[in-house]
Amino acid sequence: MEWLYILMPISGVNIFWPGLIILGFGVGIIGGFFGLGGAWMVTPGLNILGFPMAFAIGTDVAQMAGKSLISTMRHGKFGNVDYMLGITMLVGTVIGVEIGAQMVMWLERIGSVDKVVRWLYVVLLISIAWLVFHDAAVRRRKEREAKAQHKELDASAVGIDWASRLQAIRIPPVVHYKHANITCSAWLPITVSFFTGWLAGILGIGGGLIRMPALVYLVGCPTHLAVGTDLFEVAISGLYGTASYAYKGRVELLAALVMLCGAAIGAQIGVVATKYVKGYGIRFVFGLAVIGCLVSVLCKLVEAEFPAWGWLLGPAATVDVLGFVTAISLYITVKMVQGAKAEIAAKWNVDRTFTPTMAPETRERQYKGWKKAVERSRAWEDT
Repeated sequence: MEWLYILMPISGVNIFWPGLIILGFGVGIIGGFFGLGGAWMVTPGLNILGFPMAFAIGTDVAQMAGKSLISTMRHGKFGNVDYMLGITMLVGTVIGVEIGAQMVMWLERIGSVDKVVRWLYVVLLISIAWLVFHDAAVRRRKEREAKAQHKELDASAVGIDWASRLQAIRIPPVVHYKHANITCSAWLPITVSFFTGWLAGILGIGGGLIRMPALVYLVGCPTHLAVGTDLFEVAISGLYGTASYAYKGRVELLAALVMLCGAAIGAQIGVVATKYVKGYGIRFVFGLAVIGCLVSVLCKLVEAEFPAWGWLLGPAATVDVLGFVTAISLYITVKMVQGAKAEIAAKWNVDRTFTPTMAPETRERQYKGWKKAVERSRAWEDT
């Protein structure tokens, strides 16, 4: 089975190359769907496949930059990117990325990079999972309360509402982001981007793992716009991070290119799927993906503490990360196909029933029926 392994010329390790393709294609779908670079799964995934942690971080940043750029262009065509908001956030992102990268080099010198980065992942993943599911639980409670009062919950209602309080802090300059319909101090997105940039540098992620939820819960950006705007940020920060890690000799370009081939195709599927699964649908599936990644990281941490169980925990971590990436990717792909089929069928019915001699009021009624059918084909609507 030696043909299934390939020698990486820079890091000097033998890697299971089909794992790189699965990871790249799957994370391409997931990244395009959630608005993330997918590095929060790729960095531990590369480490589990055999890369030293510093190389896993640098290589992940490189493949993430190319894939996110492709996804951003696709989201831009759908109108899901607030470029002004993204440019504002670059100020904090670049500074944070460099500080994080320097910390990784320091941790590598003292021999603590693997353990520290893994524990940071555990804390971060647990926090994100709690935030997503707590938000969904609070919103469901509000829906039940409204239903008990024979009312319908406002479509703009959310579970956790920290954004409105933070937007009320009007430290100059105050900026209105027209596309996202947000008015806030420019320091709010800059502060968020600095922290996520630091995470990008130290964890080898684009920052999207926390930036997408931060845009939703802290800045107040609608979910579908948070997805596209975040990918724009991931692409820019990823390009800077790639240059920084390449200069430090921690980027395995061969692995990055293998993964990018699969990721470029997967990203197209993920982006199109956001047409049919929006709002709390995206948030819920995102939470499940976070839990799956958390399990794989915990397996590697326990393996480091109890080497005698390595025969079980090592393969378990590999199966978990690759299996979860595959499962979530299949779910997103199925939702995209179902939504597209329903939309095409509804449009075909409308085209078949519309005739040049049809009365205007009948045409309008048929058109409204078609719109409702399309909306029903989407799993959840954005809030």
